[in-house]
Amino acid sequence: MMTDRPRSEPRTSYRHFLPIQTRWHDNDAYGHVNNVVYYGWFDTVVNEYLVTRGVLDIAAGPVVGLVVETRCNYFGELAFPEPVHAGLRVGHLGGSSVRYEIGIFAADALLASAQGHFVHVYVDRATRRPVPLPAPLRTVLESIAA
Repeated sequence: MMTDRPRSEPRTSYRHFLPIQTRWHDNDAYGHVNNVVYYGWFDTVVNEYLVTRGVLDIAAGPVVGLVVETRCNYFGELAFPEPVHAGLRVGHLGGSSVRYEIGIFAADALLASAQGHFVHVYVDRATRRPVPLPAPLRTVLESIAA
């Protein structure tokens, strides 16, 4: 039986990077970074990118992104005190949604140790109904589209 197994992608596949220092408590009983930590890194690189570009007001913005889908594939172990780099790109940009794709790299590695995605649907903060992506947000997202 043949499968379409995901393959580790190179650093050059991503448009934005955030260095992240692993912490002692990121390691699990097996001596490597626990899988749940990777999802925290995904959230961190996306929100850092949006906040630093002024298109996400976490506390009071009229539009918020709700995660409706996630996935992560693991290719190699990482462990404290190893620094990592989170790579980010936009894989798909819809009318009210975006698919963020993230690669997690050991500091000097050319191939991802893990990669995954999550999909945000942007909604009105008060009604929680989907809304079109605001123009400034769309422009920022287009700049890192794959």
